Amino acid sequence: MKETNSILDRELPQENQAPVRREGLVRVAIAGATGYAGRELITLLARHPFARIARLMSSGRTEKQPFPIEQSHPALRKLSQLSCHPLRVEDISKEEVDLVFLATPHEVSHDLAPEMVERGLRVVDLSGAFRLKNFRAYPRWYGFEHHAVPLLKEAVYGITELNAETIAPARLVSNPGCYATSVILALAPLVQAGWLDKNSEVISDSKSGASGAGRVPSDKLHFTEVDENCRAYNLFNHRHVPEMVQALGLDEAKFTFTPHLLPIIRGILSTVYVRLAPSIRPKSAAKIVSVYRNFYTRAPLVRVYDEGVLPEIQAVAHTNYTDLGFSLDAATGRLIVISALDNLGKGAAGQAIQNMNVMFGFPQETGLA
Repeated sequence: MKETNSILDRELPQENQAPVRREGLVRVAIAGATGYAGRELITLLARHPFARIARLMSSGRTEKQPFPIEQSHPALRKLSQLSCHPLRVEDISKEEVDLVFLATPHEVSHDLAPEMVERGLRVVDLSGAFRLKNFRAYPRWYGFEHHAVPLLKEAVYGITELNAETIAPARLVSNPGCYATSVILALAPLVQAGWLDKNSEVISDSKSGASGAGRVPSDKLHFTEVDENCRAYNLFNHRHVPEMVQALGLDEAKFTFTPHLLPIIRGILSTVYVRLAPSIRPKSAAKIVSVYRNFYTRAPLVRVYDEGVLPEIQAVAHTNYTDLGFSLDAATGRLIVISALDNLGKGAAGQAIQNMNVMFGFPQETGLA
């Protein structure tokens, strides 16, 4: 993809939150409440001081009548007394709902988002339906034609650490993919500083827990297939590749991304290999740490590790943080960046709520840290 439309081409905002907080509670609806991301949204919103769940909806269940959400998520018993309703756009109005989270399949979000926005609702879409600015890229990466091009152009890519100023007034925010979040946050400071060697390849070796594949069953996700195993998949054609290339302004031909499935429930660890520009050869990783900490000084959900300390999945599981660490070979300019996050938290529901916080003027970490 030559049209990168990198969000790092412009000056980064000085403040990563909207200037004015909306009075009262934000009333939210969740479409796709029966999935893993939906469960995480419910759990996080239940403790959010300025949000109230007004409606839960299922896009994939066969029930025609409302049913207790605990039937789908037993862990929510007594946490939420709400029923889950069949998904009907006509049942949602801006008189009762301020914002809708779409935790729905890509094609479903593609059809729903324009209707929601048309009804005056603000939307955070957790699917990939509005992540890529080039509508011609959708058949290759997502397998469908995009027919909501005007809204696609309007949609804001929801990396709050980089894009808060445009997220704040947005009607539609496209929540980034979990893998994409781990890699973009790992590389953004280097790209913005011009430290990457443009003649060298960038390689990301990324590993995710099985919940990243969603709740729909498949042969490859059976317990006996995942347990005591580690498997690479979707080489050269993973759908998060184009959004990473787009956001960072990388050359797709010089970016290699290899995802793997781990025998764990949740978490992502991305090991990203780069070479620094010949003119940039710091003698220790301490300089790298300084660059990253300055870049993320206003990012409360990014934790930059000290030199010699590397992130791991256990430190981020069930949190909404992204942890970043480094190893530098000063003699050759090779740098390895380690990025860890929870694919259901910062990689999905946590980041969606972080976007909601920016859209309604709350501190980014509200209800998340």
